[in-house]
Amino acid sequence: IYIKPPIVLETGYFLPKRAFFDNLGTILLLAVLNKLFNTACIGLTLWAFGQTSLYGGTTFSLLECLLFASFITAVDPIAVLATFVEIRVNDTLYIVVFGESLLNDAVSIVLYRMFAGFLKIGHTNLAPLDYSLGFVSFFVVTIGGILVGLIFGFMAVFMTKFTE
Repeated sequence: IYIKPPIVLETGYFLPKRAFFDNLGTILLLAVLNKLFNTACIGLTLWAFGQTSLYGGTTFSLLECLLFASFITAVDPIAVLATFVEIRVNDTLYIVVFGESLLNDAVSIVLYRMFAGFLKIGHTNLAPLDYSLGFVSFFVVTIGGILVGLIFGFMAVFMTKFTE
């Protein structure tokens, strides 16, 4: 997680911004909805297998399965992107896959922290308000990340403009 910011900075600096923002809807659809769908499918499948004693008598709660699923569905298509560059695929396809990989990591972190918080509370103590707060936290973290990025971006612009 510590090596990701310099990679994002470098690729974001050379990213064709127009193409990225023209395809932002597709990128968000893949990054958010696909991540939620994958996490739900894998988490529910693991939980269902656990209910049939396929794990040798060990059972896991649904929240534990969703926590694990949110962790393992975080994919990083660096090899795919390198192959795309090598075979010179369509720029739009490259931008969509690259943008999805950038935003997918953020969605993974938010889901993991949300499910970890739910586990800490305990499934018997979860109230409908907790689910709502988990949903709201997704948007708070997203908007907060954008604001922090803008603040540091403006600070970097200011420092580079007035220094030699």
